[in-house]
Order: sequence, then structure tokens, then C-alpha cells
Amino acid sequence: MFNPTRFALARKRRGMKKKELAQRVGICEKSVSAYEKGAQEPERDTLDRIALALGFPPAFFMGDDIDELTPDVASFRALTKMTAGRRDMALGAGSIALLLNKWIEERFVLPEPDLLDLGREPGEAAGAEGPEAAAEALRRHWGLGELPIKNMIALLESKGVRVFSLAIDAKEVDAFSMWYGGKPFMFLNTLKSAEHCRFDAAHELGHLIMHKHGDPRGQGIEREANAFASAFLMPRRSVLANAPRLPTLPNLISAKKYWTVSVAALNYRMHALGLTTDWIYRTLCMQIAEAGYRTLEPEGAPHETSQLLPKVFAALREEGVTKDDVARELSISPTEIEQLTFGLMLNALSNTGRTVSPRRSKNAHLQVVK
Repeated sequence: MFNPTRFALARKRRGMKKKELAQRVGICEKSVSAYEKGAQEPERDTLDRIALALGFPPAFFMGDDIDELTPDVASFRALTKMTAGRRDMALGAGSIALLLNKWIEERFVLPEPDLLDLGREPGEAAGAEGPEAAAEALRRHWGLGELPIKNMIALLESKGVRVFSLAIDAKEVDAFSMWYGGKPFMFLNTLKSAEHCRFDAAHELGHLIMHKHGDPRGQGIEREANAFASAFLMPRRSVLANAPRLPTLPNLISAKKYWTVSVAALNYRMHALGLTTDWIYRTLCMQIAEAGYRTLEPEGAPHETSQLLPKVFAALREEGVTKDDVARELSISPTEIEQLTFGLMLNALSNTGRTVSPRRSKNAHLQVVK
């Protein structure tokens, strides 16, 4: 039977308003509303046109209910600047990622979550733990010491965070994270620089461990997550020992590579630790802006990607599973999976060789190196 919740999800995933979809399909807007409410089902030829317009196979609309994510469960940065359409596109991607993650977990044993819970329960008084202390506590818990983090995504995956990519060309959708079914999920906008993606990942990690029990929104919450990310990527003692003694822009560009952060982030961290005066900090901020380094990172690092998903795809490939097999079982397009998996699936699961059920890979253990 036609599932109205899947229909609504598909429309929002594509960022389409009801009127726009109605025009593309050749039906009235009232019909779209009726389909979403479950008051009416589309005819077969209408469903085929809907599937074509939304880029989902017809079978997608016949599946079981999907848990549609709502804004209150996810941490969105700059939510006030984000259009409802962009927000719904990102949340729609999250709902599809939950389907994909469930499919993977039915076949592979992934790392269990190993995150600290430093958040306050509702009504609990604030403690002495701030973002700086939280970052230090998590580094101790994970045995990281003061060393720079080589690969943030690999580290997160090794600690049980389910990391997916967002293919949304909108700067206001930086990243978002959430706890769902007792597991931490993170979605990163890979269209940004590698340094910004790493900071976004650390920012969302701050939300996951500090804001688990409350609404992860608001300027104060965002400042806490930023402070956590800064301290987690650039530990205090590490910066005191390795930061340039002469804080010029060229020196900062050279030094930032040690922690793989943006030049703006290093400038901020040095000032926060009292290594530069207000005047030097503001001067460097203006130089960074004038050079265009807030949008185009100087001497940028290569982008990080998932270390776990290639292992999943390699195991499936050995079983003869193709990308179309995976897409068919999930009733979504291979492109949809590509956009959630850092573009790793296309080459990993070519449509060659024999085709067998991917369930043969069940209970394979996967590990990632941080």
C-alpha cells in the first residue's frame, strides 16, 4: 500500500513545496496534500510520475513507515538563517541515513558508542565542567593525550559515532548531529574545506557529549560547542608549546598545519589562551578576511573521509553484492547512497560479477583505526 509518510519524506528530501511537486507531476496541489494525509492514494501512472519527479523508485513509497526526523532532535548551527526547505532536506537525508545504517548493522558489527555523557539532566544545576574541561576529559577517556588528531572522522567512527556526508550546496547547513536509538549520528557538509569539516565534526562532538539531555539549539549552546571544538582540536598545553611566538599571518598559516585547523581557528585559540593581545587578534582577523581566507583556506589539507564505509563495501564486494543490490533492498537510488557515504560506494561496488544476497555478510566485525 502507498505510504503517505514516505511520500512526505521524499518531497521534503528534494526541497520541493507541494505546489512545485504538483506542477511537475501534473496534478493539483490538493491531491498532493491528500496523498500526504493518507486520505487518497495516487493511481499507478501518477505514482510513476511522482517517483520520476522526486528521484525515488516507486517501491520506496510502498515500504514501512519511516521515522521522520524533526528539528528538535538535531543540532543545527545558524538555525535562524536556514530556510525551512534546506532544514527539511538535511533532516530528510538523516532519515534515509537511518535506513542505510540499520541495513548495515543487520549485516555487520560496528563499534559500540564510547562517548562520555557530560550533559545536565533537565532541572539539574550547572556544574563546574565547562567546554574546556569537557574536551580535556574526553581526550583522557580516549587516551589521546596532547597529540594532534590525524583523522577526525576515523576517530569518531572508532568510538561508535555513525558519520555520514551531506551533499547539500548550502553554507547555512554546516553539519548536524543527534542521538537516535541510543546511538550518536553525525552529518557533515563535505563541500567545505577539510579544516572546516574537522572543526564542524569536533563542534558536533561537543553537542553529543555536552547537550544530550536538552534542546541542542541556541547561541549559548553553539558557543559552548565552538569552545569545545577549539579545545579538543588544539589542547591548551599543545598550543602553548607549539604556537608561533611571533603571531603574523604567514606564521599562523605555517603553524595551523600541526593541528590541521583553519588559520582563523588558530588565531581565535591563541587569543583565547592569552597568547595574543586584543589588538593583534583583531588585526589578524582583518588580514584573514582581506585575504579571503574565511572562504578559501590557505594551503589547505586533503579532505578526510570515512574509514569504516570502505570496509563495509569491500566485504559486500567480496560477496558479489553490487550497488544496485543495495539500492534495491533499500528502495532508494544508488545516487542517494553515494551522497550519504562520501561518494565511496560507486567505485567500491561496481555492477560486475555475480549477484548474491548481501545477508551473507551478516555479523562481520568491522574496526577502524583512529
